[in-house]
Amino acid sequence: GGEAGLAPAGFSLGHSEIVLSSNIDDKFYGQFTFILAEHSGGERENKIEEAFIQTIGLTNGFTVTAGRFFSNIGYMNRRHKHAWNFFDAPLVYQGIWGNKYIDDGLSVSWIAPSDLFIELGAEVLSGGTYPSGSEKSDGVGAQVTFINLGGDFSASSSWQAGTSYYIADTNKRKYGAHDHGGTAETPQFTGDTNVVGLNFIYKWAPQGNYKDRHFKLQTEYFSRDEDGTVTILNSSPLESTDDYTGKQQGAYLQAIYQFMPQWRTGLRYEWLDSDNSGDAEVLEEAQLKSPSDNPNKYSISLDYIPSEFSRVRLQYNKDKSYQQED
Repeated sequence: GGEAGLAPAGFSLGHSEIVLSSNIDDKFYGQFTFILAEHSGGERENKIEEAFIQTIGLTNGFTVTAGRFFSNIGYMNRRHKHAWNFFDAPLVYQGIWGNKYIDDGLSVSWIAPSDLFIELGAEVLSGGTYPSGSEKSDGVGAQVTFINLGGDFSASSSWQAGTSYYIADTNKRKYGAHDHGGTAETPQFTGDTNVVGLNFIYKWAPQGNYKDRHFKLQTEYFSRDEDGTVTILNSSPLESTDDYTGKQQGAYLQAIYQFMPQWRTGLRYEWLDSDNSGDAEVLEEAQLKSPSDNPNKYSISLDYIPSEFSRVRLQYNKDKSYQQED
């Protein structure tokens, strides 16, 4: 789903964005993001990525967002790609969210008036995007709830921890078509999808001076449970359907250290695991058979940041998430 997978080899333009944002008045803020992407084979994709309005200064710590937006599932999902600390999304985001989860709907969050940072929120969504399904629900197709807590250890260090829960009535979610005996077969899943997420962030900067030196430790874990049926479309001689139960999980751990002004380095480790059950032949045809080894990846990066408006990054990946190491 989404833009998951390896980047194209060689030079490519990839993903570009046009972003328009502004305060509408003293009560609302609006943002519109249009993306232009070029995929392998010269295929071009132009679409609206975000289009939402958000309240400003509602009383008692409430904020309401309506339209198409990045869900508050997890920690990294709500951040744009240019704000990521690494070039690509972690494997668990690629596998469970298709890089990032964007949907149409309504989000309400509340920040408590306390010394400890407490944020509670809930979202009702259409469920028209991966992993909810390829066919949009007539009403509410997915729901998200989240809790974030945070505080200071000292004048130099702080923390944040969060948990989120996603539930969806997955409706005819299609996987990539593949050739099987000369026939292009497309697997699709219909059933229930539940995802639990956990995250933890630790930040350090001497006496809070983030400009010269700082350190950030970030980790997230997601576990997805699915229960329903898998149908192989266009299979010969007839469509084949079988019960399917799947459990997929994964996590990443990354550390970013700015060792002097304008220079920082990063390390990241990530892994995936799956335990899918059902008819062995259908699972293999649907490419849902659990691999014999767990996919994993290692990354190291070096950033030169002349100003807040520019960044030059060198990143190396050792990717063992495919049959052939990349």
